[in-house]
Amino acid sequence: MHRAALMAILLLLAALVSGQPQEEFGRQLSTAALLLTRQEVVYDPSYYSMDYPGGDVPAGRGVCTDVVIRAYRMLDMDLQKEVH
Repeated sequence: MHRAALMAILLLLAALVSGQPQEEFGRQLSTAALLLTRQEVVYDPSYYSMDYPGGDVPAGRGVCTDVVIRAYRMLDMDLQKEVH
């Protein structure tokens, strides 16, 4: 339940920031996330120091939240910056 509520809040926030209708933005975000699931990524919960803004763990590495972060970046949104 918490995960669904968080996703709904993120979608609403992103739609407001991007100026797109929420439904259209949600479709674009889910399409980006599905594309990312087709890439080969090794689960790696290791800590990585990264740049700000725009930092990311090495390509081919990551955890489930990295899919969300990378999907937003495919739509030209950096969650690091949005959260701060």
